[in-house]
Order: sequence, then structure tokens, then C-alpha cells
Amino acid sequence: MSFLGYKNYKSTGVDWLREVPSHWQIRRIKSLFEIKKSIANADGFDVLSVTQGGLKVKNIESNEGQLSMDYSKYQVVEPNDFVMNHMDLLTGSVDIASVNGVTSPDYRVFTPKSDQVCDRFFLYLFQNGYRQKIFYAFGQGSSQLGRWRMPTKSFNDFVFPFPPPQEQAAIAAFLDRETSKIDALVAEQKRLIELLGEKRQAVVSHAVTKGLILNVGMKDSGVEWLGEIPEHWQVYRLGDLFGESMETGDETLPILSVSIHTGVSDRELDERDFDRNVTRSEDRTKYKSVQPNDLTYNMMRAWQGGFGTVLINGMVSPAYVVARPKRNFFTAFVEQQLRTPHAIEEMRRHSKGVTDFRLRLYWDEFKSLRVAIPDMGEQATIVGFVAAQTQTIGALSAEAEAAITILQERRSALISGAVTGKIDVRDRVPQQVAAE
Repeated sequence: MSFLGYKNYKSTGVDWLREVPSHWQIRRIKSLFEIKKSIANADGFDVLSVTQGGLKVKNIESNEGQLSMDYSKYQVVEPNDFVMNHMDLLTGSVDIASVNGVTSPDYRVFTPKSDQVCDRFFLYLFQNGYRQKIFYAFGQGSSQLGRWRMPTKSFNDFVFPFPPPQEQAAIAAFLDRETSKIDALVAEQKRLIELLGEKRQAVVSHAVTKGLILNVGMKDSGVEWLGEIPEHWQVYRLGDLFGESMETGDETLPILSVSIHTGVSDRELDERDFDRNVTRSEDRTKYKSVQPNDLTYNMMRAWQGGFGTVLINGMVSPAYVVARPKRNFFTAFVEQQLRTPHAIEEMRRHSKGVTDFRLRLYWDEFKSLRVAIPDMGEQATIVGFVAAQTQTIGALSAEAEAAITILQERRSALISGAVTGKIDVRDRVPQQVAAE
């Protein structure tokens, strides 16, 4: 679907906006919206939090998220109020409240001054300011610390395009319709990725616990989480297969990382490669040495999948456990068996700690876990099969991810073009729909 622009434009004198359709106005936010600051002075309200997915009611009974000791100091939010996380112009967002509640005193709550403002149009406009990083240029603070905020004066003086009210409603109705179509397509691709992940998990789990040989005789493994296994497979304690290695590293070796998603890295990663903050010691002599076919795991994250097979000579954190093979077998096979859901639960059950985020799987507990393995030839066949299936399913997932990226870029471009007047969508929405 292609769109034409308006016939006539005029300059706005505003760098980020440049020009708008000649019949549009430009207005400062302070002429359109009024900032509210009404403190609750009482508890008992729903606590609202601005997220990338919209304004959500926070569960204050759980330990999730950043909680306050006193919600009576929070701001009152009423239905149809705008709530904006102006303290984080990089990853923050804005939404319209649909319920009564309270929200952080650090957020900005504001409401339209007149019925000439179409809520939905300006919500798209505000959200576009975040997605296109337009607001970012007007921020102050420390972006490295996630505190890049928009001061009140900058907010009030910020210039927005202001189409006629009926046109605002038409643009909003058009975007509601078109973004819902795109969102449905994105949801389909996300569901496909979920299904592919489930398929991979089922295929791999069956291969590494039941084998690939059809009509093979089965026997009880004597291990609850394993159940029946092929009759020619042998059950071993991990302590019979591995010994703990405390060997210190060589300063010339790369420091390897362990991810719950990808296992052990095959090179030293820099800070940009990590999906979370990681602190490293400056003294490399404290790190443990690892070599190919070792299995290493993060004691605090093993039950989440924080382990893997080492591929190259290197070093890992002194807080990790290094398990070195004591006999001939493929560590990659054992790793895949330990990644099955039942095995992960078994590792969680053997981990020690007061709460989940403090659970640790110590060596003494790890070595008591039991696995089942076939002979080397069958291990090699299964490891190759798992790698091939992972590659095939991974390629399909990558295609779906690429489709999502294209759809999301299309969505952002459509919103940006419509709310700034770069494209004319007035004839794309029946007038009676726009007027609703």
C-alpha cells in the first residue's frame, strides 16, 4: 500500500518537523495539555506503571519490579489521563490511562485542555517521539545511567503539529485500523517462533533421552526424570563422568562467557555483546582454565540453562564450576540431555538457596545427578542430528524474526508519516468512522 503526500506544505521552522500540510497549525504542548500533580495521600489504589507494552497495573504483592515503601506519595491518575515516563527518553514510553490509580511521582501526568485534542492522535504523536528518538535531543541528565529526562520547560515548549480536530480523528482511526492489522501479523510470526521452539525442544528431548533408533527395546532407567531409556544405554552419575577442575588460567587466554541462551562463547566478548551487566575482575590470574569438551556452569544460573560445552582453550569466571571429562564421551550430548525441561527442573531441585534468584548448584549436588548415554558412535549421530535440527529450525525462526522487524519498521514509518503529515490518509477512512 502506497500513500501520497498533501498537495501543499508550509515550513514550521522546527528542525525535527520541518514542514506540515499548509492547513495544519503548529502548537506548543502547553497550549494543548495541562500537567497534573495530584498526590494520593492514601494507599489502596491500583499502582500503574508505564511499560513498552502500555500502562500496566503493577502487582505490588510480588517482588517483581521496583517497589515503593509508601504509595500514598504517588500521583493520582484518572481515566483518559496521559502518563509519560519522561525520566527515560531512550527506553521509556507514554500511554493513556483506562482506569483510576496512582503512578510514580517521577512520571508526568497530563490531560488535554479542550475537546479539540483527539486523544488517540496525540498518543500516536507522543509515542512517535519516543520511537523516532525525537524527544531524546531535548533531554538532560545522564543517558548512560538511564536518566535522560525531559525537563518541564522543554516539555511545555515542545512543538507538535496540530491538524483540524476531524482530521486528527481520521488519522487516528486509520492508524488504529492499520496498526491492528500489522500487530496481528506480528503476533502470527511470534506464535510461529514459539511453535518452532516447542518443536525443537520436543525433537531434541526425544533424541537425547530415547535415541533415534526405531522400535528399540526400552528399560526403566531408575531415574525419575529420565523414565524409560533404550535398553543398551547406560546410566551414570555426573561425578562418574566428570571431575571438578580448579586449574587456574593463563593470562593470554580469552575469558569465555556462559549464556542461558547460547551456552559457552567461542571467543572473549566485550560489553556490547552481553544481554545484561557483567562485572569482570581486572586480575585475570583468578580465572579458571577450560579446554575443549569441558562442561562449565554458572552456579547461580545452572537451573536456568547457564551451562555449556567448551569449544576452545580459555578461561571462565572463578565463580563458575568447571567439570572435566574423566572418560571418553561427547560432552555436547550430556549438555543437550541436561537442557531438557525435566533435567533443568532436576537441577533446580538440587540447587540450594532461600529464593529462586539465590539458588546455587554446587559441585557436590551437580555430581550426584544422573544421566543416560549410549556408545560413542550413537552419541555422535545424535549430536549431529540435534545440530542439524537446530540449524534448520533456527533458520525458520530467523526468517520469522526478520519478518517481525520489517513489520515493526513498517508500523513505525506509517505512524510517523501520518501524524507529521508526510502522507495523506484522509480518504482511507470513511468519515463516519473518523467521527466516532
